[in-house]
Amino acid sequence: MTHKNSFSLAGETALITGGGTGLGLGMAQCLAKAGARVVLVGRRKTELKQAVAEIGSQASFVAHDITELHRAGELIAVAEQVAGTPISILINNAGIHLKKPAVDTTPEEFQSVLTTHVCASQALTAAVLPGMLHRSHGNILFTASMAALMGLPLVIAYSAAKSAYVGMVRTLASEVSGKGVRVNAIAPGWIESPMLHKALSGDTARTNKILSRTPMGRFGEPDDIGNAVVFLCSPAAKFITGVVLPVDGGASIGF
Repeated sequence: MTHKNSFSLAGETALITGGGTGLGLGMAQCLAKAGARVVLVGRRKTELKQAVAEIGSQASFVAHDITELHRAGELIAVAEQVAGTPISILINNAGIHLKKPAVDTTPEEFQSVLTTHVCASQALTAAVLPGMLHRSHGNILFTASMAALMGLPLVIAYSAAKSAYVGMVRTLASEVSGKGVRVNAIAPGWIESPMLHKALSGDTARTNKILSRTPMGRFGEPDDIGNAVVFLCSPAAKFITGVVLPVDGGASIGF
């Protein structure tokens, strides 16, 4: 296998939840450039159509609410029908954020965040795994977070959900890696995106704090995440499973 082929995703089909915007769209664009077919999943059809138009003929979409857990199998079936090939890469990326003091976070709010992140990704993983195991080939990737690696205030539900991903990755990897399916996660740092700009709008102190503890001294870009995803799903990473890879400019080790 040539060096170039080591990073090729030709013949792969990736389903990306939350794939219409932000980091999910950045992942989809990089996966498509590496040769994969991509199926974007989200709730907003207009954004999905626009994203598919940006990516081109290798992309398609399915409008779906992943919190309808009982429909996970249906989503996989429809996505495979739309793509015309089996799903060989699942990226559990969709999520919701809740910024609130722990003492004010209600059980209902906490459960809502867990349902979107943890329960939905478990349901989709369980739905896609039988086909991957039958073919002895597949990659499952979770989008974790700095909140799974360090203590961040005001995000107790989000932190719990992303920390759960770490345990899911390790357990799944130990179960299925010997059967041709690798399972990994990435933990993005602070990446340039509309969500980041909204979170930091007018908050110079927080911006400076983040940058001061990021050794590279800047925010990342969406393709920093997308290229890491391509690597972890490619033959170049064929002996890598069960890892959580920070893509954060050093933020998780900075001070």
